[in-house]
Amino acid sequence: MGYCLMLCILGGLVEYLMYPLEVLSWGSLALIPVASEALSILLACVLLSNLGASIAEVAKDALVAEYGQKNKMPGLQSYAFMALAAGGILGNLLGGYFLLQTQQPKSMFLSFSVLLAFQLTITLGMKEDSLGLPQTSSHSLVRKSISESIRKQYFDLLVAAREESISRPLIWIVASTATVPILSGSIFCYQTQCLNLDPSVIGMSKVIGQLMLLVMTVSYDRLWKHVPMRKLVGIVQILYASSVLLDLILVTQVNLWWGIPNEAFVFCFSGVAETLAQFKLLPFHVLFASLAPPGCEGSLMSFLASALCLSSIASGFFGVGFASVIGITSNDYTSLPTGIVMQFLAALLPLLWINRVPATHPSAEKESKKGRSRRTRRTRRVGRVGFGSIYSYRREREPDFLR
Repeated sequence: MGYCLMLCILGGLVEYLMYPLEVLSWGSLALIPVASEALSILLACVLLSNLGASIAEVAKDALVAEYGQKNKMPGLQSYAFMALAAGGILGNLLGGYFLLQTQQPKSMFLSFSVLLAFQLTITLGMKEDSLGLPQTSSHSLVRKSISESIRKQYFDLLVAAREESISRPLIWIVASTATVPILSGSIFCYQTQCLNLDPSVIGMSKVIGQLMLLVMTVSYDRLWKHVPMRKLVGIVQILYASSVLLDLILVTQVNLWWGIPNEAFVFCFSGVAETLAQFKLLPFHVLFASLAPPGCEGSLMSFLASALCLSSIASGFFGVGFASVIGITSNDYTSLPTGIVMQFLAALLPLLWINRVPATHPSAEKESKKGRSRRTRRTRRVGRVGFGSIYSYRREREPDFLR
């Protein structure tokens, strides 16, 4: 009960923080001329927007885990990923349409801020019981229990995180993200400055990537969730490392030798690595949601989302520092192939400690055990009936002196 109280208050806090931050940031970029010209103000607006999006991401993972555990719906995270991919497709298409029609980014920022304001209005009108969380009868109970609830959930989270079944895959997924330097900024500058590609082509590649993510998520929910988890994650990691080399093909212009124009190559393959990096997180979301102790689902999933955000930030800083060390600048991209090769090797490193990932998913083990127990009970039941009928038949045929 104390955890639900804390989650209700957290949900209200998120409700009053995430959307206003994003509305404020994007609205400022659209309506204030100085905001889009001064670098410091521009960075502050982007920081506020990412802060609001991060809060929403953490809250979403917690609420999905809570709802799935309460309603006995394992694998609900797959449907959340489907919705995320569908929203990414629609958002990228709308953003590209506004940008092509108006040729002014401010109109796109304004339309996005209007959508966020509309979503904020709907959220403010929603009741907390629509999320399936218990409601308190008085505010005094909340004031008395909030500090105790936070303290209790903190210690429960520590106990859960120390379990090897949780800590080992958690360390692997965080380390596999943080140890790979992200060179997406350098690749984007190379595509726009050296190859002179239209930004709309790069934007449409994001749509293709989100469409791939949607197809892969549906495939996971229907087929791949029965594949052993360690095998699935290992294959995805190898594919992710191999997809990094697609940027090497573009930088070295090997695609032109194959007769593939730069625009077509970027349109089809530019978003593959990012899509695989996103999909790799799905089995771990499902895993931790199933392993979370009762009453600790939201805390554990929030911790997972926060750890993944931190590892992504570390990977980004690592990529920027690595690019500056090897001499990649806005005027010199001669070291970019070397950086891509190093990124490929870094993406293969997590395979060395992939034994931290469980060989099979716990839910699959439970289903197999249930299936075996049902078959065993059915066999025993059939055996007893058969033996009893034979025995009674033989008793009827035996003479009286043998009875």
